[in-house]
Amino acid sequence: MSKFIELKRECYEANMQLPKLDLVVYTFGNVSAVDRNEGVFAIKPSGVPYEKLKAEDIVICDFDAKIVEGALRPSSDTKTHAYLYKEWEHIGGIVHTHSLYGVSWAQAQMDVPIFGTTHADHLTKDIPCAPPMADELIAGDYEHMTGKQILDCFAEKGLDYQEVEMILVGNHGPFTWGKNADKAVYNSKVLEEVAKMAYLTLQINPNAPRLKDALIKKHYERKHGKDAYYGQGC
Repeated sequence: MSKFIELKRECYEANMQLPKLDLVVYTFGNVSAVDRNEGVFAIKPSGVPYEKLKAEDIVICDFDAKIVEGALRPSSDTKTHAYLYKEWEHIGGIVHTHSLYGVSWAQAQMDVPIFGTTHADHLTKDIPCAPPMADELIAGDYEHMTGKQILDCFAEKGLDYQEVEMILVGNHGPFTWGKNADKAVYNSKVLEEVAKMAYLTLQINPNAPRLKDALIKKHYERKHGKDAYYGQGC
């Protein structure tokens, strides 16, 4: 019996949330979940429709994207997940989707501006959009370099991956992460909704102002600050 049963179950259940949350069509997305103690992560197999996916289909890989257990090919984005897990030690789950509004901003090669308190409830910055990959990198180890593209964007913008748990990859789409796979899925839905709200805001008023700093600070800190009071606590 596999020693990764629980990890596969966590990954499977997180993947099955994507169609329920209207974040994927067909097979356009994947979730992974990590086991730091074992140095592996579980990820959706490539091209398997969600309605046919089973927990036992989930593939286990190491941080070099090598298959540890599984009869199917892992997601084509596996090397991106592996790179992020290796470089960012405090993330426990990663999601990639081709959700409608997230991809639209990525194709426009634009950060998602912080217009309202829904955005500020989750992060104090614009949702960053990494610039499109250079041609020579596209021709090389593309999925591996997508991970580097994400880290380079965070370095250039001075962002903390533990505060900003999402990014748009230019001309590609959203990646999100979190302390576990469920939180990564949650962040994926938040990104999509905030991207939709921002798009609609600009349709109503192309000159809409950014959210005031005082409101950004208030809304973020009431959920995440040392004196947070949103919700029921532990």
